[in-house]
Amino acid sequence: MEGLIGKKVGMTQVFDADGVRTCVTVIEVGPCPVVQLKTLEKDGYSAAQVGFGPQKPQRLAKAERTRFEKAGVGALKVLKEFALDEGETVEVGQAVTVANFEGVKYVDVTGMTKGKGFAGVLKKWGFAGGNMTHGGHSKRRTGGLAARDLPGWIEKGKKMPGDMGDVSRKAMNLEVVAIRPEDNALLVKGSIPGARNGIVFVRKSLKNNVVAAKAAKGGK
Repeated sequence: MEGLIGKKVGMTQVFDADGVRTCVTVIEVGPCPVVQLKTLEKDGYSAAQVGFGPQKPQRLAKAERTRFEKAGVGALKVLKEFALDEGETVEVGQAVTVANFEGVKYVDVTGMTKGKGFAGVLKKWGFAGGNMTHGGHSKRRTGGLAARDLPGWIEKGKKMPGDMGDVSRKAMNLEVVAIRPEDNALLVKGSIPGARNGIVFVRKSLKNNVVAAKAAKGGK
């Protein structure tokens, strides 16, 4: 399967056989029950919709509860579709675990960044600000916004104060350091977007995995 849903646990460090330290992010990946299958004959593409995170059934609409009951799985918080590898078959109700990433060297992780609330231009965009001494009255202000002459309005895309963070971001080509199926844990080198316990989507990195596969075959 192309990817799975997980949860960011936090960061730590691991040591290899030579004593070299590596900073890693621990992601709890799966188990993700298959809720629905998409087929070439019916839908025009091959994919599996999986879920993650237990949910109280009373918090869902009746139609949503019925959907999980038909699949033979408990109520889940998050649903996501992932493409199936060529020739791969899964069944509705089957739980896909972190073992799905066995042999994968690089992954892409998508998550929501930390929300910072309302922020001014110095914090959000790194503006320099005005003079802090000598009678300066524009220390942390935005400054001029629009042209004095025509058109006289603020141009689209102007960097302004506003909400900061809480946007989707993807960390690409992260090296897989270790897979621990007994803990449903995937350890990747470096950091990923989001706060602890935030939901993330982990996918096999297409670009770097292809390069690694070619190198293993002697560059052919």
